[in-house]
Amino acid sequence: MGLPYIPTVIILCSVFTIQSNAQDTVTAPPPGFRCTNPTTTTCNSLIDYKLPNTTTLSAITDLFQIRNLRQLLGANNLPLTTPKTQQFNADKVLKIPFPCLCQNGTGISNHRPIYTVVPEDGLYHIAAEVFSRLVLYPQIQTVNNIPDANNITVGQKLWIPLPCSCDDVDGGPVVHYGYLVPAGSSVGGIAQQFNTTETTVLELNGMTNSSELLADSIIDVPLKVCTTSISSNSTDYPLRVPNNTYTITANGCVQCQCNAATSWVLNCQSSGINLYNGRTCPSTRCPGTAFDLGNTTADSGCSLSRCSYGGFINNTIYTQLTQESTCPGGGGNNNSSPSGNGSSGLRWSFVLGASFIALHLVRL
Repeated sequence: MGLPYIPTVIILCSVFTIQSNAQDTVTAPPPGFRCTNPTTTTCNSLIDYKLPNTTTLSAITDLFQIRNLRQLLGANNLPLTTPKTQQFNADKVLKIPFPCLCQNGTGISNHRPIYTVVPEDGLYHIAAEVFSRLVLYPQIQTVNNIPDANNITVGQKLWIPLPCSCDDVDGGPVVHYGYLVPAGSSVGGIAQQFNTTETTVLELNGMTNSSELLADSIIDVPLKVCTTSISSNSTDYPLRVPNNTYTITANGCVQCQCNAATSWVLNCQSSGINLYNGRTCPSTRCPGTAFDLGNTTADSGCSLSRCSYGGFINNTIYTQLTQESTCPGGGGNNNSSPSGNGSSGLRWSFVLGASFIALHLVRL
């Protein structure tokens, strides 16, 4: 079942009158979130999508041009075995992964999704009902250089400018998340839920206090990511995986999960997907050991050895044996402060193999 169309005006011709909304017209801000990072112009982002009707994962991937169902599954922490025919009821909120592009201080989706106008469409209907007010219709009009919002034609391709950002936050890497604000929320409550600060949320969204927070609006929430020592030469660098999500990388051969309840260190293992491009996956064994990717063992004292993911380079999966301190106050599994954004302890990680010979001091 495809995503719904809910017309309120039927006009039997190729030019359609927009279903207007005075509030959209008067208060619509420029599209996008603030993005001023001078070195990072593209990244991966997330945004909440409230389903307008019962639909399938397949229809959602088509609407947002998500290139692989696994991206959608990982963003929502759904099992890899979930079929594309899986249905979800209206009002279900799913996280949509998409590529972000930052230009001129603003971040919007990198020319995806592209929506094709069908009979009986209007810009307001597309924004409010197809895309559940992730954007406002004047924003679609702006990025597509449409002179007259009342004049769109069947078959016209429209770039939907989902808001996003690639900026670091509070000195550390994050994934920016367009969060759909539930009724009764407060900025402080949202900040606590996502392990950030009220000040940070207010500043990112240009608010002076919590009274400016609107139910059912999309706001910028920075999601902390699990630490990793992946090589900068890797095709998936930088690998930013937020809490309670996973990603499939290395041409489908590696699954990396972030679970802050256990540790803010990225845990990667073989995905169990045996073939890519018609070939078997490369080895994921740590050099000179009996460890496979993701295996851990307790050493003497309060030290833990882990076979960690080092990157995917020239169709080779690099792995590295790391030793992590689990001593109280020494980093260990102290989850009170995520990667790059706190001072509650340090995790010593000694990289021992696979061409990544270095000593890493990773702040948790």
